[in-house]
Amino acid sequence: MKKIFRMLRGMTLLTAFLLILNAGWAIAAGEQGVMRSVLDNGLRVIIIRNSLAPVATVQINYLAGANESPAGFPGTAHALEHMMFRGNPGLSADQLATIMAALGGDSNANTQQTVTQYYITTPVEELDTVIRVEAIRMRGVLATQEAWEKERGAIEQEVARDISEPMYIFHTRLQAKMLAGTPYAVDGLGNKPSFDRTTGLMLERFHEQWYGPNNAILVIVGDVDPDQTLSMVQRYFGNIPSRPTPKRPEGELAPLTGEKLDMETDMPYGLALIAYRLPGYASSDYTAGRVLADVLDSQRARLYELVPEGRALSAGFSTEEFAPASIGYAVAAYPTGPDGESLVRRLKAIIEDYRDKGVPAELVEAAKAQEIAAACFNRNSIYGLAVAWSQAVAVEGRTSPDDDIEAIRSVTVNDVNRVARRYLLGETAVTAVLSPREGGKPKSVTGSKAREAFAPSEVKPVKLPDWAGTIGELKIPESIPAPQEFWLDNGLRLLVVPSEVSPTVSLFGAVRTRPEMQQPVGKEGVADVLSELFSYGTTTLDRIAYRRAMDAIAATSKVGSEFSLLTVDDKFEQGLALLADNILRPALPASAFAVVRQEQIGALAGEQQSPEYHVRRALLTSLFPADDPTNRETTRESLESLSLDDVWAYYHKVFRPDMTTIVVIGHIDPEKAYRVITQEFGAWQSVGPKPDINLPPVPLSKSSTQIVSNPDRVQDEVTLAQAGDVIRSSADYYRLQIGMNVLAGGFYATRFYRDLREKTGLVYTVDGQFEAGPTRSLLTVSYGCNPENVGNARDIIVGDFRAMQQNEVSADELRQAKMLLLRRIPLLRASVEGTAAMYLELVRNNLSLDEPQQAARRIVDVTAEEIRDAFARRIRPDELVQNITRKDLWCKECTVFSSVLIVLVISDRKISSHLLALTTGIFSSGANLPAAVNIPVQDG
Repeated sequence: MKKIFRMLRGMTLLTAFLLILNAGWAIAAGEQGVMRSVLDNGLRVIIIRNSLAPVATVQINYLAGANESPAGFPGTAHALEHMMFRGNPGLSADQLATIMAALGGDSNANTQQTVTQYYITTPVEELDTVIRVEAIRMRGVLATQEAWEKERGAIEQEVARDISEPMYIFHTRLQAKMLAGTPYAVDGLGNKPSFDRTTGLMLERFHEQWYGPNNAILVIVGDVDPDQTLSMVQRYFGNIPSRPTPKRPEGELAPLTGEKLDMETDMPYGLALIAYRLPGYASSDYTAGRVLADVLDSQRARLYELVPEGRALSAGFSTEEFAPASIGYAVAAYPTGPDGESLVRRLKAIIEDYRDKGVPAELVEAAKAQEIAAACFNRNSIYGLAVAWSQAVAVEGRTSPDDDIEAIRSVTVNDVNRVARRYLLGETAVTAVLSPREGGKPKSVTGSKAREAFAPSEVKPVKLPDWAGTIGELKIPESIPAPQEFWLDNGLRLLVVPSEVSPTVSLFGAVRTRPEMQQPVGKEGVADVLSELFSYGTTTLDRIAYRRAMDAIAATSKVGSEFSLLTVDDKFEQGLALLADNILRPALPASAFAVVRQEQIGALAGEQQSPEYHVRRALLTSLFPADDPTNRETTRESLESLSLDDVWAYYHKVFRPDMTTIVVIGHIDPEKAYRVITQEFGAWQSVGPKPDINLPPVPLSKSSTQIVSNPDRVQDEVTLAQAGDVIRSSADYYRLQIGMNVLAGGFYATRFYRDLREKTGLVYTVDGQFEAGPTRSLLTVSYGCNPENVGNARDIIVGDFRAMQQNEVSADELRQAKMLLLRRIPLLRASVEGTAAMYLELVRNNLSLDEPQQAARRIVDVTAEEIRDAFARRIRPDELVQNITRKDLWCKECTVFSSVLIVLVISDRKISSHLLALTTGIFSSGANLPAAVNIPVQDG
């Protein structure tokens, strides 16, 4: 292989990638390490071996989705997806939920237009159980009328949540317009009138018609033995009879006419958009259209030029792909105030110029190389590889993801220009201006009527099937080889994890910083300005030249206090040199500074009138003292006061090697990684003493209620919060972690889900989280529901907390919560990005790199009595800060307030994605630790 890569030097990048493919490196997994089979009953099976981690993803694709829903009953496929978690013949809902939690809790489903997908990612030793569970679910569904009536409440909450989002409303209108005449014109969500008329019997019939083995594709990816895995599949699926499927609905695209779809939104910025009907994946022009979209979205293309010109906050081109057609749209974000119509005209003019004059051949070749490189990186995630195969085979009807790669390699610039001339038609384009609408300011409310609590007095144990008996055993995961660790003389820490799953190298790095503590007083916002300026190149390469150099090696990079580089291994040194140049020698040009500062001022004006802003400010000011760093705000005045010297001073103060960690994972020798990192970063020196960026401890917060008006809301959203003092090293940390998993760690197999969704149907989702850092911590519970139900839902949650304080959890609940946490430990390494995030988080919190193994041992030793006592000491259900977002400031039907996001604050780190909008600035960034309840997230 090294000889092959030496041969690649000097070749065009595209030729090099194709030689890699032919040499045996499977770009999208190809047929290397792939086993295919078709059972006698028609079930298609694809098994892909990937040794990234001792983990497997099982994804079953039923070839029925929104399109197959019966006429007059939109959302039927979506409703069945929900009911598949309510139990199946031979496996009750409680049993299914308990097993799912014991497998690690990483399971879910989605309904698309033509497929419904169910996936489970689990430690590989539990693969037999997962395959057996999916076979049971294929045999039938327990869609009794009683069960459906309970689930209907939950799914109608999901509908209410989505139709509260202006962007969802816009999307459905655009999809209906662009795909008119076909079943694809109606998305899969469904609506309340349809669900009110749907019966359990209808859902059982839909399962019988569409969920047969001959209408399914099973994809299994992971560190598995293909022969043994296929034997498991044959054993559990082999005797399920095939079933005839009904005729699929058909349609023909209606002629497209131009239209305006303007509307107001609750976003802090406006969007100007122009949409085109592009070829779908059933068209021979599909791959040329895909390359065209990539070209238009390039940061070297003219759409993105709107950003450095100061005309847009962001700009690019995106697509949503279906069989009959794709929706392609040029979009630009603008601050509140400017005329969105003029930006639409500018977008249209740019697209028409490309259509008339053609696109640059250089950008076509770069787009093709990036598509092939992206396919390479699919192997760096077990779940991601399963998704790629399912998309290619089940959705697009290909034989493998490599089919698109083979088609892309043959695309020429003439093909791209031909597609542009045929499809980028201004007269049939759909335009839209989505303008921001001001949200209401918080209103303080005192008191609420006491209500009955619905917490169960006793949680009944769940008896598992005999074949699932061993899944309840508490097993400490096997130790993994530690990353090779190096320290540069300047204090930079390097962790290297060799991997052979793909011919790529991924680098993820972080400079530990906290802007709310490090920005000078009166200069708030300087961190954001600096972050935006990194994209303007280096002292030797301007913005375009830098992007051209990255494109030349098909590398993807991000630069800022968190930075990354993804590249094929033979180009790692070149990519690293470019990345280091951008980090250590940023251009920060004066002309760009003037543009970025003005963009930030415009963006801030829009943000400060948005409901999201008022929600966040209400939460922060209720939780923390006025002088707490998290309550510092960027203002127009602080932005206007900034000079370029201020930006440089902040850069030199914050960007320092002794606060930096780099993780390198991939096809590279550790000693070589150390050598090239030292070569590029070794001369970097820190200025001044090393800063202490830990937030100060905070006093315990007091109860209060704030309501924020958002006219777009159908459901309410509420935050209940409580500032506290648990720290990461406290003995109570793991006790509270386990207790929160009893309450909210594993879907139906938890008290919150059983009480709020399964039994009452009050909510669609309810999430519980606990985070802890060096000085403070955060416990959260979130849900959304109709205003009239929020009081009951809130009191159920409060009652569940009190039950945790007063009674020991049952032995079954304790074992299940521990199993969930233990099984999650190997899942952290199911992707290269997840592995890097885990190590960066450990470093950020000054924890040992073997903390996951230490956590496992601590988890096993925790007792029910310790959990009860920790909740009694740390949780104060009567002292909750309540933050509500609702359509109107007062709900006449409610005696207390609606939809709740409960946050009992006890953390100094960011939490899961649904809370990022509310907690931006409260905590330092980071993905979860192995014992955390939340899922890993990228920094916002």
